[in-house]
Amino acid sequence: MNTQSTILVVDDDTAHRTMLRTLLGRWGYKVIEADDGDSAISRVEERPYDLIMMDIRMMRVSGLEALVKIKTINPSIPIIIMTAYSSVETAVEALKNGAYDYLMKPLDFDELKISLERAMEHRRLREENLQLREQLGSQFDRRNIIGRSTAMEKLMETVLLVAASDVTVLITGESGTGKELIAGAIHYNSPRRDGPFVKINCAAITETLLESELFGHEKGSFTGADRKKEGKFRQADGGTLFLDEVSEMSLAMQVKLLRVVQEREVTRVGGDEVLAVDVRVITATNKNLEKEAADGRFRQDLYYRINVVSIEVPPLVERKEDIPLLAQHFLSVFSEKNQKKIKGFSPQAMDLMLKYDWPGNIRELMNVVERAVVLSRAEFLDDGDLSIHERGGNLPVREAGESLSLEEVEKNTIVKTLERAGGNKSEAARLLGITRKTLRDKLKKYSIAD
Repeated sequence: MNTQSTILVVDDDTAHRTMLRTLLGRWGYKVIEADDGDSAISRVEERPYDLIMMDIRMMRVSGLEALVKIKTINPSIPIIIMTAYSSVETAVEALKNGAYDYLMKPLDFDELKISLERAMEHRRLREENLQLREQLGSQFDRRNIIGRSTAMEKLMETVLLVAASDVTVLITGESGTGKELIAGAIHYNSPRRDGPFVKINCAAITETLLESELFGHEKGSFTGADRKKEGKFRQADGGTLFLDEVSEMSLAMQVKLLRVVQEREVTRVGGDEVLAVDVRVITATNKNLEKEAADGRFRQDLYYRINVVSIEVPPLVERKEDIPLLAQHFLSVFSEKNQKKIKGFSPQAMDLMLKYDWPGNIRELMNVVERAVVLSRAEFLDDGDLSIHERGGNLPVREAGESLSLEEVEKNTIVKTLERAGGNKSEAARLLGITRKTLRDKLKKYSIAD
């Protein structure tokens, strides 16, 4: 047992306190005593405890009164109530006011030990979850999202405005642009930040399993359902559910999702019980959902429900001034991970990265830097260490000495990629890592023959 754990025993019966001090000490706990509810309140104001065991009936301040007061001082302390008087009403009142458990005197020592261990484990998990959420929250803090370009500054202004509300949000953008990071930034800067942030990729799960993943299932509801399972909506209760690649849902699943978003309630697969959920929904896609809806591949009513606010994440080609910051960040991360002492990039390497159009966006940049770190033995990464030239050749890089604007680079990239694709716009869009709609928009923008 953890000798660091300290239990406050509160009882006006001296003999009972002495017995508990001996027993708990034998189990490895440190015990502090209080002879009444008012003494317990004073001790909790002075220092934290891992757990409190408290009698109900005491002379000056009852256990129930002390319970309510202690929970306002430190709500994280688990409190086990003890009483010699069996009363269902008293037990219910104690549990409603925040008691962790309720034990009858004379105490069953086996039952007491189990209750203590469960309470301590519950407290440990709660603290670990809090630490994890704080760590995640810091990752999604505005100051830790890398990007100082005008496009990213405008994006983050929108994120902070949207985060303060509770509306559904649709995040759009090409693959690899960081849509999940933006969803996390919305959650961790919102009033729901202390609630769970649950993520699911709708494209990575078959339709039959997706319903169970989202809504849960009852035991025996289908082959392999050997136990009841809570779905992502219930897991995200009080927080945010992020549905990535929402456009990949079947129309049948879209109907079920629409009902949950509208009614804020779910029913497990194979069950009849209607369960209320308090969840903010954020969705993401790399497709044009408006066109998908117009073509009948996505329900219009669901589109309007999830698209209360739309946020578009710009591709890396439109925020090239962020490349040095992102590249240096990935260099630091992967150098530490691989125990390398690489200080930075040569001017030639940085120039090459700035000239390249990054069809795979941030994900591709991260991959290039990681590969270079793993294979390099030098203190600075050079252009020869970067695998850009090996990534298809059709995605052009400016020749040294050329002075082209970003728009000219993008136009040349599109023209040469269309040539390589034999004029096939779907294939060109795939090679460029953008949607066909985005490609059509850019063809119109640069007056390229369609």
